[in-house]
Amino acid sequence: MSHDLHAVGSNNDEWVTSPVAEYSVTFGTTPLRVVDTFSLKELFARFGDVLWEPGRHKYNVTSFIGELNELLLSRRFSAFDQETLDDLIGKLRSRGNSNATINRKMAALSKLLRKAYKMGCIHSLPEFRRQKERAGRIRFLDMEEETRLFAAIRARSEDAYRLCIFLVDTGCRLGEAIGLTWNDVQGGRASFWITKSARSRTVPMTARAQRAVKIPKDGHKGPFAMLQQAPFRAIWNEAKAEVGLGSDTQVVPHVLRHTCASRLVQGGIDMRRVQMWLGHQTLQMTMRYAHLATSDLDPCVDVLEMTCRKKAKRAGAAA
Repeated sequence: MSHDLHAVGSNNDEWVTSPVAEYSVTFGTTPLRVVDTFSLKELFARFGDVLWEPGRHKYNVTSFIGELNELLLSRRFSAFDQETLDDLIGKLRSRGNSNATINRKMAALSKLLRKAYKMGCIHSLPEFRRQKERAGRIRFLDMEEETRLFAAIRARSEDAYRLCIFLVDTGCRLGEAIGLTWNDVQGGRASFWITKSARSRTVPMTARAQRAVKIPKDGHKGPFAMLQQAPFRAIWNEAKAEVGLGSDTQVVPHVLRHTCASRLVQGGIDMRRVQMWLGHQTLQMTMRYAHLATSDLDPCVDVLEMTCRKKAKRAGAAA
C-alpha cells in the first residue's frame, strides 16, 4: 500500500476547493483531504469584510493584521501552531508593544483564524491566552471641568455641545452617537445598533439627553448626523485648550464615556448593570471602574472601628 501525493489539477477535480490549494493527499486510491495554504493577508482579504464593518475599528484591525503578516514574512500556512503564535507575541513585545496592545492585536488575529478554521481554510488553531494588563489610571471629568469644557464647546457649535451632553449621559461611543437615526431615539430611550462589540443595546436617556436629541430633522438622518468625527474633534481640542486642559492627553472625547461609567459606579450601580449600560463584551472590561465603588467598602470601616473600641475597652478593664 502506497502513500501518494497528486498535484491539484489532475483528473481529481472534485478535490480542488480553493485556487491556492497546493496538494491533495491520498491513501491508496482514497482522497483524504486537500491541503491549502494561506497567508494572513489572504485570509483577511477573504473574511475581513464579513468579520468587521467599515469604520475606525476595521481600519485598526487592517493595520494589525498587516503588521502580523509582515512579521510572518507573508508565510503561507495550513495550520497555525502554538510556536508560531508565541513567536509573534515575542516579536511584538520586542517592538515595544505593551500587553494591552498585544491583546488587541491577538484579538483580531484570533477572530480571523477562528473564522478560517470554521470555513475549513486551516485545520488547527493555537490557544490564545490574554496577556496580563497593568491597570492604568482612568481619567474622567468632574462637574466643574464638564461645565467649563462644555461651555467652550457650545460657544463654537451648538450641535457639538448637544453631542457632548448625549455622550456623557449615555456613555456611548462617538461613532455610535453620530450613527444614530431618528428611529433609534424614541420613548425616552436610545438604541445603539452599530457597536464595537457587534451587540445592540438600548439605554434610557436623562432629561438633558432627551433635550439634546429633540431638534428639527431638517433632512438629517439622525440627531447628530450633521456632525463628522474629525471636525468635532477639532472643536473639542480648541475648547479644551481654551479652558486650560490642552496639555492633558487623556481629555479626548472618549473621556465622556469614562465619565459616565465613573458616575454610575460612584452612585452605587452594580457592575453588571454598568456592563450592560456600556455594552462591554466582558465584565472584566467593566471592572476597571470597580475601585470607584468606595461606598461598598464603607462597612469595612465600621468593623475596624468596632474592633478598636473592643480592644480599648478590654485594655481599660484590665487597668
